[in-house]
Amino acid sequence: MGITVPMAIYDFIPVVFFFSAAMVVAKDVRNKMGKVNFAVLIAGSILVLLAGFCKALWKIIFALTAKDIDILQRYFFVVQSAGFMLVFIALLLLLVFKGKTKVSGTSALAVAAPAAKKGINNVPFIALQCIGCAGVQFCLFRIALFMKKRLAAVLFVLAFIFMLGMGYLGAKFDDSSSMHWIAQFTNSLSTGCLLAGVLILHANGLGDADVLEKR
Repeated sequence: MGITVPMAIYDFIPVVFFFSAAMVVAKDVRNKMGKVNFAVLIAGSILVLLAGFCKALWKIIFALTAKDIDILQRYFFVVQSAGFMLVFIALLLLLVFKGKTKVSGTSALAVAAPAAKKGINNVPFIALQCIGCAGVQFCLFRIALFMKKRLAAVLFVLAFIFMLGMGYLGAKFDDSSSMHWIAQFTNSLSTGCLLAGVLILHANGLGDADVLEKR
């Protein structure tokens, strides 16, 4: 397994990028969401952070000690797919109802519950992860177009393209050191574009109470 300490440390970068973007969005849309919908957004963001952090921590421990602490990465796709789906649901409801509806995150969180056992089949959760991540980027893309911020919209498209690149690399993954680096760099580009797009929206008034109504 071609995992090194620098590689494992670098794996925290996309985690930080995504969570930073999620927190900026959460701060800006708090005044446009119902309490439950906002809680769904925060819960999803924390799940994505937790999954990414544990996977990166697993890599560091493996690189330093060659010990495989399986619990740190066994449920990566389960937890992260649930997180992305929750964030997607929260942003979709924001776009459709402008925070005027109530939604419970219980059903979305329940997606992960049946899978919390050893020997899980990750394939459906990888699919959910892709749907949720693409959905988040689509919602932000729509918001960027609504705010007439084309650069942000382009960045969200690039984030989606790099995400597709991650899927392609996953299909070709050979566990070599070079493949690990390529995958992590591609992931950083995707989450970096996402964060940059979010910061553009933030700087141009995403936090305004009527930003999704006045244009």
